[in-house]
Amino acid sequence: MEGKKIILAVDDMASNLRTIKVVLEKQFDVRLAKSGETALSVLKNEPVALILLDIEMPGMSGFEFLEKLKNNPDAKDIPVIFVTSHGDSDVVREASKRGIKDYILKPITPEKLEKRVHAALNYTL
Repeated sequence: MEGKKIILAVDDMASNLRTIKVVLEKQFDVRLAKSGETALSVLKNEPVALILLDIEMPGMSGFEFLEKLKNNPDAKDIPVIFVTSHGDSDVVREASKRGIKDYILKPITPEKLEKRVHAALNYTL
């Protein structure tokens, strides 16, 4: 695992986390969190390169997590990709205003996920 960039996936649905892990684990060190609170504790201990974040989660929403992230001087520059079923243009616009890097609509397809992650990290396939 040495040398691989760490990607943090935050989603309350285990099936989505599994899909993300399976698709990305060959190239990245993938950390999983089922809540925003858990994700924040991972950020304290890991040099995360990218966050894949669901919007609709119990407890702390993706937008609330994003606000906490942007207020953290050590983590505010970590790129965030929303992975969500919200395709509403108002939600997309609001997410863009708050500084997310990209937006992936569920259901997650391996090709789209890999392409967007590589683009966010300036990798080439």
